[in-house]
Amino acid sequence: MPLPSPARPLARLRLLACLMTALAAPPALADEAPLGGDLDALLAHALARHPALAASAHERAAAEARIEPAGALPDPRFQLELMDATNTMSGRSASLVPGEVGQTRYRVIQPIPFPGKRALRGAVAEAQVGMSAADEDAARVALTARVKGAFARYYQAAGQRQILEGTLSLLGALEPIVLTRYEVGLVPQQDAIRVQSEISSLRVDLIEAEQRQRDAAAKLNAALVRPADAPLVVPAALPVLPARLPLAELRGRMVAHSPELARLRAGQRVAGHARDLTYRERYPDMAIGLTNNRPRSGTDSWDVMLEVDIPLQQSARRAREREAERMRDAADARLEAAAAELEGQLGEAWAGFEASRDKARLLRDTLLPQAEAAYAAAEAGYETGRVNFNTVIEAERQILRTRLALLDADVERFVRATELEQLTGAPL
Repeated sequence: MPLPSPARPLARLRLLACLMTALAAPPALADEAPLGGDLDALLAHALARHPALAASAHERAAAEARIEPAGALPDPRFQLELMDATNTMSGRSASLVPGEVGQTRYRVIQPIPFPGKRALRGAVAEAQVGMSAADEDAARVALTARVKGAFARYYQAAGQRQILEGTLSLLGALEPIVLTRYEVGLVPQQDAIRVQSEISSLRVDLIEAEQRQRDAAAKLNAALVRPADAPLVVPAALPVLPARLPLAELRGRMVAHSPELARLRAGQRVAGHARDLTYRERYPDMAIGLTNNRPRSGTDSWDVMLEVDIPLQQSARRAREREAERMRDAADARLEAAAAELEGQLGEAWAGFEASRDKARLLRDTLLPQAEAAYAAAEAGYETGRVNFNTVIEAERQILRTRLALLDADVERFVRATELEQLTGAPL
């Protein structure tokens, strides 16, 4: 039988090493698509991995686990009683061993709350689950709003950079024309200096825009639970928003879906059930017991026991009832105050949304075309010598300001829509 070639085991070792390296590498890095361009992908990533949302889910699950024990019977108690442990009656030596004393009693006691108390304790626990579920919804809505806001600011910073780069490219193409005209004596030296000064100023603005983009990227990555320098794709556009958002419809959504109002309503139910339970404490709890008596010599016997609490401390009980009433009143007042506060925030966000929409429409449909036409006319006039270079620069600056203002208006509209979603607890 021929010996195996030495190259074959080496090839197998190399293959094994490659497989181990592939298995050791995190597969998500190889298969994960670049984030940043698709807002839905960003939201799915954040909602699936953010620890704050996971903590809220665990707290809700813990609250659900408290329902069953809240309405359960108390644990029974066991008692062991050694009668005549000194064995005085029998003349023997003292003992602590059951059966070696005068009489041994084995007693089991089961406390029984007054009817209705267990159900009310369970109702309190269920209402607390409602508060935890509302907290989880609030955490989800807040995380969604945070990601959307960071996405919008990242889009804004990248857009500002692109606009500045476009303007810088435009002036870069204009610079050789001005320098050529200056060299042949058609324009004064001031024009050459002005175009170069404008280019330098734009480069400074571009550096600041790049810094804002890096800051926005770091904030977006933080919302996604990623390293600050993790790569992000520049978004192509903001998601499409409804043209109009009736305030009455938004108010109805807020009343029905607001996590803050849902949490306060659940707190209202908790306070109401706690108040009912406090009034139910007027009635005594009881306990039943079963005792087995075993004398050292003699016949066993059985005892049945009924134990009833005596509601004697009426002053303290009335104070607890007043406390429960005031806690219910406080829950009602908190709900009313929160509803009024959210109404004001909703109106403010809605007004900002409407104003940003109208401003963006005016900039896009009127001011930007006018600025572009003014620049074209100024450029043509400069080439024929009818206008000076300052007119061209001012027209270029007007286009730049208008484009930046339009970008800011679009982003502000999206941010206001995000605020409305957070207030109403539902997507628009």
